[in-house]
Amino acid sequence: MREESMISKGNSLNLLDEFELILESDPLIDEVGFIHPSQFVTLNKEATSSLKHEDANFWSRDHKLAISTDVLLPLYKAAKDAFMHAISQYKRHGNLSDASGYASNLESEAMKHSKALLLLSCDFGTAWNFRKLIVSKKQKIMLFLDELLLSALVLSNSPKSEKAWCHRRWVIKMIAGKCSTLQDIAGKESELVEKIAERSKMNYRAWNHRCWLVSYMTTEQVLHELKKSRNWAGLHVADNSCFHYRTRLMLRIMEEHCHKLEDGTSDENNEIYQIWQEELDWNEALIKRYVGREALWLHRRFLSLSWIRHFTTTLGDTSNYRACKSSINGDISIFHG
Repeated sequence: MREESMISKGNSLNLLDEFELILESDPLIDEVGFIHPSQFVTLNKEATSSLKHEDANFWSRDHKLAISTDVLLPLYKAAKDAFMHAISQYKRHGNLSDASGYASNLESEAMKHSKALLLLSCDFGTAWNFRKLIVSKKQKIMLFLDELLLSALVLSNSPKSEKAWCHRRWVIKMIAGKCSTLQDIAGKESELVEKIAERSKMNYRAWNHRCWLVSYMTTEQVLHELKKSRNWAGLHVADNSCFHYRTRLMLRIMEEHCHKLEDGTSDENNEIYQIWQEELDWNEALIKRYVGREALWLHRRFLSLSWIRHFTTTLGDTSNYRACKSSINGDISIFHG
């Protein structure tokens, strides 16, 4: 029994070595998935020719990696054991001054094993925390960007992983003010959420991440996002998270408008009025087309309340909204139709 256990452990380590070799040899891998062993026979000839043998455990082509489900458990155990051993050694020797680079090698080993482990177990908090420790210690932009690539890879197979989304937010907070391309990153983050939301319906965590990103967007990006997300929302009227995102975008627009009013620099009353008018008209058209959709009515309540607060002059208590009132007198009859 002990001999069989040792053989099994040896095979698991070989699997881990093969898995990590694939990850290192192709840094462009952007998608990971798990398939049943029987599915290998259905692969086309071009894909099958890349397999080492008929019962291959991994299949990698066009920067996508598939892992056979029959090796998940032994592979996970091997990755976990290797990672825990590596960080144990790192804690023991990592603070030593070593001209030979021994401590650095331990660090690299732990980072390599943590990557494999997170792709197999996306919510392994110790692995995420260790990566935060190493990356924050080095403070190199490229390492932070690598963390965005890794978490995106994890999310390709686990789109609702809260720890992966939290890791992305941590990275963005760390590089805020240090990276000249932060707006570009925010734009790409928004595109990633939309891509994931298309495949993973009702993904609250993804949309919550997109709402969080709004505070890092420029005014131009906010307006672009509002326009771009309209088509998606119109095709997914049952997804309340998407309309919550539009609410966040419009609140950001209103906040900027209020600041300009307070500073006496606002000349955009007509523009913000038009944004709300167009949203109301679009919302009404969707309500008539998709009768009874709660998300549409909830969005209309937000639009109506905002209109009453900011575009009418009939509020009983104007002290809280004096700075945000528009010179345009809204017609309350717009909600009667």
